[in-house]
Amino acid sequence: MLEEERMAAYLHSLDQPLSEPLSMLYQRAVEEEVPVIRPSTQSLLKYLMIAHHPKHILEVGCAVGFSALLMAETAGESVQITTIEKVPDKIKKAKENFANLDVNSQISLLEGDAADVLLVLMEKGETYDFIFMDAAKAQYIHFLPMVKKLLTEGGLLVSDNVLQDGSVIESKFTITRRDRTIHSRMREYLYAITHDDALTTVILPMGDGVSLSVKETKERTEKDAHA
Repeated sequence: MLEEERMAAYLHSLDQPLSEPLSMLYQRAVEEEVPVIRPSTQSLLKYLMIAHHPKHILEVGCAVGFSALLMAETAGESVQITTIEKVPDKIKKAKENFANLDVNSQISLLEGDAADVLLVLMEKGETYDFIFMDAAKAQYIHFLPMVKKLLTEGGLLVSDNVLQDGSVIESKFTITRRDRTIHSRMREYLYAITHDDALTTVILPMGDGVSLSVKETKERTEKDAHA
């Protein structure tokens, strides 16, 4: 574990620093113990913004808006981000942060339970070429069918915190009773995204675990079916 921490610290030392506004927001979140994405995930998101060139992003789990702001800053003015949050205090803080950084034209915050909001987005026929999942971990498996329908062909689904500080590899009998539900649901989610014919998934053991799932195109799926 110590070697892993040393490696993570070294790799983080090589990262380009955050912009001043984002650095201040990140430090404040850490001081106030508000969950925000870890440095390794920050680097990954910045890389994916440049490599994937998303135009319409959906974020499931806004918190105080740090990751949405990071994606908006890196992807540029052409990107449109829709983010979901249900906790009133976090909604208030996120709105303040978006207003302070003048990104209200780029980022739309939808208030409410993610399952309800996702259903509304589906009914409206909305689609996204990049979806970042960072909400209640036990709900990932329930969100997956809706998220798949909202994701465009060739789109990328990024799910954060999928390894649960390593506990996901443990037997359920070694997990405290209060954590068994999230443990079993996350294992179910990881199995689902790695065995879904419509998705090609890789799981990265960085930060607290990040999975990247690309939605197959119809042409690719049909070709594989006839192979």
